[in-house]
Amino acid sequence: MSRPLSASRFLELKLNPSLPTLARTTRVALLAPLAAALLATGCASNHFVTPQPAAATHLPDAQADMHVAESALEAGDTQLAVSLFEKQLKTDPQSKAAQLGLGDAMYQTGDLARAGVLYARVAVVAPDDARAMLGLARVALRQRRLDEAEKRYRVLLAAHPEQAVAAEGLGSTLDLEGKHAQAQAVYRAALQQHPEVAGLKADLGLSLILAGDVRAGANVLLDVAGLPDAPPQARENLALAYGLLGNDQAAKRILVTDMPADSAEDNLRFYEQLRERLATATRDTGDARSAGGAQTQPVSAASVAPVGVLR
Repeated sequence: MSRPLSASRFLELKLNPSLPTLARTTRVALLAPLAAALLATGCASNHFVTPQPAAATHLPDAQADMHVAESALEAGDTQLAVSLFEKQLKTDPQSKAAQLGLGDAMYQTGDLARAGVLYARVAVVAPDDARAMLGLARVALRQRRLDEAEKRYRVLLAAHPEQAVAAEGLGSTLDLEGKHAQAQAVYRAALQQHPEVAGLKADLGLSLILAGDVRAGANVLLDVAGLPDAPPQARENLALAYGLLGNDQAAKRILVTDMPADSAEDNLRFYEQLRERLATATRDTGDARSAGGAQTQPVSAASVAPVGVLR
């Protein structure tokens, strides 16, 4: 999927309208993949709380509907999930499980306003409900209310430090705020507890790229992008790194595993635009490091490997 600069410029001005022109130019270019990867997909989109079954006093049919609804939600069948959760709410308007399930379904369909209302209703009666806390944080992030999202994710992570999804959400929020060093600290701390979570490594790699350390980001992504269960974002982020490093051949080989060749070519053209913008910023300042251009020397195709470190 191509990543137009106009959307990223809008996002950057929303986040840091007072940045110097040069810094804004560089950050706009680097924030474009982040906006596409995080906001379009909805970072930390999977709830980590075990779905709550209908109360024992409900009819067995209602319990069965709830289990089917949760299964449909997990499978991405939001239409079925919505119909069953709404059916349950007609029977029991106070059902937390149905409100949370419907909130998750609305979030998946992009109806953030209704999702927020449903999560908030549960939070009023159960302020410590982790699923409601996560839902409100996700909605705030998707709506670009970043201060609120950061606060909510910090509370959630403090209450559930064992949950990788809370760390992913906080780190993503910090990256969107431009606080890359803080985001990387969050990812690394979470990886100490969850070294098996590929999403954390993908996020860490992207954060390093956004901070201007493209080669270090590629090194992190190489360790995860070749895994059978690696998220597509890991490969997309690695392709971005190679694109910024000037290795279009390596970037294209990665991209075509997940998208048509035409879309891959669109991405390659976008990477070329980024390199040109970074090169211009470097010439204007004479400070390649501050412009994020210190790592833009071409990398040979021979250095591409499923895992390992760039040399």
